[in-house]
Amino acid sequence: MPDHQPVQYDAIIIGTGQAGPPLASKLTAAGMTVAIVERKRFGGTCVNTGCTPTKALVASARAAYMARRAGDFGVEVGGGITVDMKKVKARKDEIVRPGTEGIERWLRNMAGCTVYTGHARFEGPHEVRVDDTLLQGTRIFVNVGARAMVPDIPGLHSIPYLTDPSIMEIDVLPEHLIILGGGTVALEFGQMYRRFGSEVTIVERGPRLAGKEDADVSAEIREILEREGVHVLTDAEAMAAEHGNDGALELSVQRDGEEIVLNGSHVLVAAGRIPNTGDLGLENVAIKTDERGFIQVDDELRSSQPHVWALGDCNGRGAFTHTSYNDHEVVAANLLDGGNRSIVGRNLVYAIYVDPPLGRAGLTEAQVRDSGRRALIGKMAMKDVARAKERSETAGFMKVLVDADSEEILGAALLGIGCDEVVHLLIDVMAAKAPYTTVRDAVHIHPTVAELIPTLLQDLKPLPANG
Repeated sequence: MPDHQPVQYDAIIIGTGQAGPPLASKLTAAGMTVAIVERKRFGGTCVNTGCTPTKALVASARAAYMARRAGDFGVEVGGGITVDMKKVKARKDEIVRPGTEGIERWLRNMAGCTVYTGHARFEGPHEVRVDDTLLQGTRIFVNVGARAMVPDIPGLHSIPYLTDPSIMEIDVLPEHLIILGGGTVALEFGQMYRRFGSEVTIVERGPRLAGKEDADVSAEIREILEREGVHVLTDAEAMAAEHGNDGALELSVQRDGEEIVLNGSHVLVAAGRIPNTGDLGLENVAIKTDERGFIQVDDELRSSQPHVWALGDCNGRGAFTHTSYNDHEVVAANLLDGGNRSIVGRNLVYAIYVDPPLGRAGLTEAQVRDSGRRALIGKMAMKDVARAKERSETAGFMKVLVDADSEEILGAALLGIGCDEVVHLLIDVMAAKAPYTTVRDAVHIHPTVAELIPTLLQDLKPLPANG
């Protein structure tokens, strides 16, 4: 029989992604009683199906890529290069497991914290049911993340398509991997599996890959992938999917008014993400969501119910591990330290882990141009960077945008070897609202990639009105 008497807590946290566990730690340290609910794997997307496992796979793919390039460096590798996908997966699993188990162990041993495993659903403004147990909390925090969106393509559900979590569970090498989508997941897995040895075709309905980036960034990423043998179809609409007569998976694509039939061994759906909010019972407590299902929050991350906060991917205010973690810092500071923090002014920062990686901070060139402000731009090809030449990794470029009046850095797109790390020297200056001259006049170590950022900033030019 269900338990109708609610168990009382000062706080209920739904989900154990990057915001939930550290928030539980801070609330319990402040003397609150906390219930935290997880229905599947502890640690959320990042630890289980996102950052940690994908970057482990990217590392294995790069090892294969560099082994094939050994001759470029005067190193002879005899016997050919083979990839054992069972060992690749086992390595990934071994890296993931301690994180998942460690977070669960931390929570279960946390004084003042009670862990519930099961499906959480709102039954009232302060009531959350987890299977047969009713919880009641003074404050409730939703940290449920997001999942792959599956487009409505005729026949797609009749074939064994993959999404980013399920493709990481296979331990075989796809003969031909067809990827639907041209965003981060598609780019990283496309290059990764090409390096493992698969034929790869990316099908993107828009005009270019990485469509949120500037056109020059998108074009460079496409060139990098195509140089390695990835097939790219843009302006291509997937129309139908089915099993072929020979057992292959067939995908019909409309492009330039013509139908193209792709035959693949595996199909990866990487067409965007949707929040895991549809089965939380939000309608029972009038918590507002937008048309995509993201919980609407104010600048302090409160929902339309002031005692309910939404953190991480499910609030639509930054779908990254680091923004989710920062969400918990904002909420904890305001609740526990009398702070007045908000997410207003939080710079958008992220990386796309193609190889070489893209490090991004702030506004794109297009956004700066659309703002109408006076701006300066500096750009440098990676082939002009000594460190890149020494490592035979000269693909990409670095671009920085500066406000001509305030001299603050507005945005950066650094696509090149090590640029996922190099971009942080600009992120820190942007956070401090210091002028770009802080970096321009600094002395950096030679030979590094970062040493060329001051050089780039010494040669800024007015941003043209039209791209």
